[in-house]
Amino acid sequence: MLFLDAQSILSVTQVSHYMKEVLETDEILRDIWVRGEISGCKTYPSGHCYFTLKDDEAQLPCVFFKNARLRTSAPDLRDGMAIAANGRISLYERDGKLQLYVERIEPLGDGALFLRFEQLKNRLQAEGLFDTERKRSLPSQPSVIGIVTSPQAAALRDMLRVLRNRYPLASVILSPALVQGAEAPLAIANALDLLNEHGEAEVIIVGRGGGSIEELWAFNEEVVARAIARSRVPVISGVGHETDFTIADFVADQRASTPTAAAVAAVPDIADWQASIRAYQVALASFTQEYLIEKHEGLTQAARDLQRLNPQFQLDRLRQRLDDTTALMQTRMEYILTLRGERLRGVAMQMHALSPLLTVARGYAVVRRDADQRIVTSTQHVQSGDDLTIQVTDGHIHARVE
Repeated sequence: MLFLDAQSILSVTQVSHYMKEVLETDEILRDIWVRGEISGCKTYPSGHCYFTLKDDEAQLPCVFFKNARLRTSAPDLRDGMAIAANGRISLYERDGKLQLYVERIEPLGDGALFLRFEQLKNRLQAEGLFDTERKRSLPSQPSVIGIVTSPQAAALRDMLRVLRNRYPLASVILSPALVQGAEAPLAIANALDLLNEHGEAEVIIVGRGGGSIEELWAFNEEVVARAIARSRVPVISGVGHETDFTIADFVADQRASTPTAAAVAAVPDIADWQASIRAYQVALASFTQEYLIEKHEGLTQAARDLQRLNPQFQLDRLRQRLDDTTALMQTRMEYILTLRGERLRGVAMQMHALSPLLTVARGYAVVRRDADQRIVTSTQHVQSGDDLTIQVTDGHIHARVE
């Protein structure tokens, strides 16, 4: 058994402090220039920028604090950019890793990866693979959605959650593939071809979550671009974050900023349908009510028309008209009779005034010839032997002409 002196055993903190002191007192490491290509560049709201400097065989984590950036008016950094960074190398004790604490940056141009990206992009663009005319519209209501990504990816869980919440009517076919590393490009292309051969998917999502330019590089390979271009099924690319652009984005029928956004673009939102259905229900109820009110008013009017055309109603109306006419005629007859009676009394009074009886009453007599009842007013009106009737006040006297 080995016995150790407790005083000779150093803690992790002690070792870290020692290494930090050694690094920061080294003349070369205290003020050093390092050239390389930026990867995984990210600037936080604090203004501090973190990235990795890489070459073909090694990489070095870097941090460029806000005050140093502002002091030196450093250019905007991006993945694929070739730079020379000046600063000091020290140990970040919490994570136990070496870091270059950058004080100045000088751009050296575009890095090798960026040049490869631009060369392939220009060549495929010249072939027409990016043309808008060849891009197909997405189905509005796909029943089957194909997904090309890693089964272990968090992006897959996000996409499935979005698809389930937005459009649970659709089914999903996963065509698994590596999405990072040297074997990833061919795996992605084969997964795309397999979904096309299967034939059920109506739209395909190709994607993965965010990462550095190297981690996303599989989607910048020509084999993936060719597979997307020859796909008979419309393809949506959802690679990385909103600021990440890959060759796959340019070839795809539609580019989404993230895998989650790709899932949103692939299917309609059933909540919108439900809202539309509710709006249609309200509109239909309102239309039905207006229609029923209109028909009820029409039926009421028709009932009134039928009532007016009812024979019994007509008979009652004619009876009433007959009664009115009868009453009018009765009033008219009474008026006529009254008028005629008045007129008759006037005539009677005139006749009475002219009546011979009044003359007779004063001592005169009226003589009539019996043969024709003609009043005799002259001797020439009678002949010998004519029978006469003489009317006096209290009777008649019969006489014969001698």
